[in-house]
Amino acid sequence: MLFGVIGVAFLSLLYAYWLWRDTVRRDKGTPAMQQVWSAIKVGANAYLWRQLRTMLPILGALAVALFFSVYVVRPSHQALEMFGGNEAAARLGIGFGRMLAFIAGATFSILVGQLGMRVAIEGNIRVTSMAVKENYNGALTVAYRAGTFTGMLTDGLGLLGGTIIFMIFGKAAPDALLGFGFGGTLVALFMRIGGGIYTKAADVGADLVGKVEQGLPEDDPRNAAVVADLVGDNVGDCAGMAADIFESYEVTIVSTLILGLFLYGLTGHIQWIVYPLIVRAIGVVSSILGTFTVPIWENFPIKFLRAKDAEEAMFRSYEVSSINTVVWAFVFSTLYVHEWQLATLNAIGVGLAVVFNPLTSLFTSLHKKPVQEIAESTKTGSATTILSGLAVGMEASVWSLLAIVVALAASHLIFHNEGLIYTLYGVAMVGIGMLSHTGNNVAMDSFGPISDNANGIGEMAHVGPKAWKILAELDAVGNTTKAITKQVAIASAVVAATSLFFSFVADALTLPYGGLQGMGVDEFLKLLDQGIPVSTLTGTIGFLVGGALPFLFSSFSLRAVARGANLVVDEVRKQFRVKGVLEGTVAPDYGKVVSITTAAAQKELVSLVALSVSLPLVVGIIFDVKALGAFLAGVILTGQLMAVFMAIAGGALDNAKKYIEDGHFGGKGSPAHKCAVEGDTCGDPLKDTAGPALNPMIKVVNLISLLAAPLIVENQGRPGMYVALVILVAVVGWAIWQSKRDVAVGLG
Repeated sequence: MLFGVIGVAFLSLLYAYWLWRDTVRRDKGTPAMQQVWSAIKVGANAYLWRQLRTMLPILGALAVALFFSVYVVRPSHQALEMFGGNEAAARLGIGFGRMLAFIAGATFSILVGQLGMRVAIEGNIRVTSMAVKENYNGALTVAYRAGTFTGMLTDGLGLLGGTIIFMIFGKAAPDALLGFGFGGTLVALFMRIGGGIYTKAADVGADLVGKVEQGLPEDDPRNAAVVADLVGDNVGDCAGMAADIFESYEVTIVSTLILGLFLYGLTGHIQWIVYPLIVRAIGVVSSILGTFTVPIWENFPIKFLRAKDAEEAMFRSYEVSSINTVVWAFVFSTLYVHEWQLATLNAIGVGLAVVFNPLTSLFTSLHKKPVQEIAESTKTGSATTILSGLAVGMEASVWSLLAIVVALAASHLIFHNEGLIYTLYGVAMVGIGMLSHTGNNVAMDSFGPISDNANGIGEMAHVGPKAWKILAELDAVGNTTKAITKQVAIASAVVAATSLFFSFVADALTLPYGGLQGMGVDEFLKLLDQGIPVSTLTGTIGFLVGGALPFLFSSFSLRAVARGANLVVDEVRKQFRVKGVLEGTVAPDYGKVVSITTAAAQKELVSLVALSVSLPLVVGIIFDVKALGAFLAGVILTGQLMAVFMAIAGGALDNAKKYIEDGHFGGKGSPAHKCAVEGDTCGDPLKDTAGPALNPMIKVVNLISLLAAPLIVENQGRPGMYVALVILVAVVGWAIWQSKRDVAVGLG
């Protein structure tokens, strides 16, 4: 059965290769288009290499630390069993396994982000070329397939890594799987933070000087920051989002296998471990079928099923994938596991992902009341505009949380007679179902920056009105799909983090007894029912500190954008003072702004990563693993609410601006439009930097806690722990100091 899963993983990678070949074989358009595209490509490559150089030393140091971490704790019972009771061999084998799994997870995440972004850049000019030929369906096909490449790469590598690690290590797989998940999650944090800072520093800088001060339109070639802005769309929404969803994909596999191994220890049934991998394999095949059908819906033989536009075509393909996954999950659940419950939870996970389409649209669509009310508030100034956007984000966060709560509560209803461990496993199965269609989700997200870049290339290359109309329509659809997939990414991050949290709880409760084998089944289930108390003093402290972390992290993210934007504003103003630039007779130096934003993003992200890794360790060492568990609960709660709030508020403010640009309340150039631009400029860093960066941060905190729990339990009170505490507190202090530097925007 597992070899079949590996075969499906390779099928996904083969499909990704075909998508790449199908993209690059197409025409690249006119010399004017290629000139703009070349500048975007050079800037993107420079960013990717700079980020890689920033990450590699840190990843190398952590890989070594993970290897030696097995020498300060006793090997698990499963590891000793795997190596015939030889403790030295178990330490060496698990140490190498964890280190290599960490390297594999990090490498896979880097490949997804880097290759996905490069193929997206290859696709954007070809979309413009198709639009110039007035081929709407061709432009849609190229944009979607270029994005699907990243999705199928995510599917293939995530499924391959988790399955092979389980096949090699068997019951000892959690020791290595945590390294695999941590590697992917840490790289995602780097890419999300770095990409978010880059894209919004360029975007805010370009808007403040270009739109607000000079009254220039979007993507005006006279604006020196315009190429950096287009590059930023790729590094934030291609590389960053791809790595983000990839690590959620990894983490849900990791947490499900860990909980499945607990159930295997209790029941002796291997199906608890194998079934999630089968569902993921079904999801991969479903994504291939669904994504391949996107071009056919425009001229589908059955008239009422025909798609009216690109958005509807993508939703049709998602429905094909969803139906296929749900049906086959029930087939395998009935025939292989002989239970209906697991397939039902998978279907609920799929349904949760689908629910976020209308839920996001309700608060961010141009055609819905919340966005129109924000647009109307521009008549009374920027302050009321921003307040209206924040109010919409706050309300949306509540409904998003309730949708997740309903999905998680379903596990309790289905398994309430079976025991808590089954309920926790059921929550993980919701996550498995939710990310079954990662290929579709990443394709829809990458479609956004690809179509945005294609539109930007078209404007800067002065394409004709018919081509511009096609590009503008695809760009508008891309804004919607990006907003939807952001919500799916946030929800999947919460479900994945919740699954990890439950894995941590099970682990933390059994560690003092030497693992599950050191205690009776009844005793374990009794402890699990008690859970980790928040009502104790240390539990309350942990919960409060955890709840504060997302606010501190978001503060650092926004300050980083402000500092980067300050540099961009200064440079764009400086170039506008050069004779001929504002008149359009002299080309600005696009490369200078690209270089500034690239350097700023890499400089800022290290302190944010340091904070995410260090603070949970500080809490665990000062108090204990139960306080650390309460800390994780606080992080998950406020992190989810903050992430949705910022994503929806920013998206609603963005679309309120577009609503006015469509001719309402005075249209472009009116006082209302200026207020909307200022509101969008405030909302952009929320939805594209601070909000999305919380996703990997939540999972990094959970994974580092899972890895550190055995160290904390076995070494509490030893001198070495106090030395580690001093170092970690110093790291947290340094991160805070780094964020306190001057953040004034546009005052240079």
